[in-house]
Amino acid sequence: MDLSLPPKVTDRAFERLAEINEGATATQCLRVAVEGGGCSGFQYEIKLEDTAADDDLILEKDGQKVLVDSVSLPFLTNAVIDFSQELIGARFVIENPNASSSCGCGTSFSM
Repeated sequence: MDLSLPPKVTDRAFERLAEINEGATATQCLRVAVEGGGCSGFQYEIKLEDTAADDDLILEKDGQKVLVDSVSLPFLTNAVIDFSQELIGARFVIENPNASSSCGCGTSFSM
């Protein structure tokens, strides 16, 4: 039995995306991808995009969309996409149970 689940997006992350899109003429999607590189072997790329690709997983709530491409999806199994607001800054963060280690920058990890 395969227990792999797609990533989850917290309400806080969807709410922040809605704030970003508030007053915009076109609603943007949040793209979450995994790429080779970074100080630990893989790194997250989080950016805004206008449209989804054909092979994207679309996680949607209240009209807000988070996109994950099919290549990145296996690396994000059971992960949680959240928004963190701390004294040092605010950013989208990924809690990934598949990562065996991560570096201090928070955007790079290994498996």
